Amino acid sequence: MSNGNAGSFTGPVEAIIFDNAGTIVDFGCIAPVMAFVEIFKRRNVDITVAEAREPMGAAKRDHIVQLVAMPRVAEAWQQAHGAAPTEADVDAMYADFLPLQIQCLTDFSTVIPGTADLFANLRKDGVGIATTTGYPSEVMDVLSAKLSEQGIAPDAMVCASDVAHGRPYPDMCLTAAMKAGVTTVRACVNVDDSAPGLEAGLAAGMWTVGLACSGNEVGMSYDEWTALSDAERDAHFARARKGLDATGAHYVVQTIGDLAPVLADINRRLAAGEKP
Repeated sequence: MSNGNAGSFTGPVEAIIFDNAGTIVDFGCIAPVMAFVEIFKRRNVDITVAEAREPMGAAKRDHIVQLVAMPRVAEAWQQAHGAAPTEADVDAMYADFLPLQIQCLTDFSTVIPGTADLFANLRKDGVGIATTTGYPSEVMDVLSAKLSEQGIAPDAMVCASDVAHGRPYPDMCLTAAMKAGVTTVRACVNVDDSAPGLEAGLAAGMWTVGLACSGNEVGMSYDEWTALSDAERDAHFARARKGLDATGAHYVVQTIGDLAPVLADINRRLAAGEKP
């Protein structure tokens, strides 16, 4: 696998690398947020949903490290415990997080609308499907079973626990591309709802597509999202896309249901000799 020389690769797209929560499953990224809030609550430290969402996209232990480093959270911890959080505290919270996250998946494992149809069309066109996730393998094993029950079974899957570095490093994206058997990273499209996920795809030299409305940037459940008026959804999209655009992502759309025309445009650009 290589980056290819300028003009030497003219497509088509060979594989799509999807994030999981907020991209193909769990509209609004609700499950991990609830788990993070709860593990702090168990230690008499209240964190807000907005705080819990801020590091989203990172590996889950790294996510906890970033949470305890937030000044307000660190102050609340100091008040509750009389000392700053330690590595042992982080390890204990991470140990609590795993079973709690698995429990939350029972309620938040519904595939996002548009995913099944898109995957079926990709299969028909011979495009590989891989996934990456900030979840460790213990959690992803449970989620994969629930996805399979809904007809979603990627060709390759990479967890944060499978690589040396999580997002925004390119490790998961590149490992997924190798598992999918692509000939060049220019033939890969990375699809993610978080800034660190998009930065990982860019670092890997791939086309990147941000999903602004189904994940962490808006943070609404599917029922909450569909209850909004068109004008309200447009306003949320305009706000949410700013953070994803700032990464340098090649495209930003609302949800996975808007991906097909983007892939067609990437194929057009590849045919013209463009590279990410």
